[in-house]
Amino acid sequence: MQVSARNVFAGTLTAVVCGAVNAEVELTTAGGDVLVAVVTANSVQALGLAVGVSAVAYVKAPLVMLLTGGEGMRFSARNQLAGVVSALTRGAVNSEVALTLPGGTVVYAVVTNDAIKELDLREGAPATALIKASHVVLGVPA
Repeated sequence: MQVSARNVFAGTLTAVVCGAVNAEVELTTAGGDVLVAVVTANSVQALGLAVGVSAVAYVKAPLVMLLTGGEGMRFSARNQLAGVVSALTRGAVNSEVALTLPGGTVVYAVVTNDAIKELDLREGAPATALIKASHVVLGVPA
């Protein structure tokens, strides 16, 4: 299956914490990167989400925020993935930024060209991807 989401993280579920309405589900990639999703309790049951299950997490690139120089800052975004800018594709208004994490996973973000300048994003620069757990969609093999 092909999807329009630019970020596709394949891995294994390493934690599932269920609540009355929602559940927090942790996916760990082969490279050791961890992504947390918040899904409904119904989705946990319908998809059979449990520790050890293979799954894929999807995040659209425009939902990924980028941060530079955030030392000493705390954020409510559950997923804070530090890496290095590995590619920058400029457009007329927006640019696509590829951020490679230490485990080898690549995270893509679409940000404005103004943000590229303001954050001084360039290949080789350190940056952090911020992704709200509610923006992560999980899928499992049928």
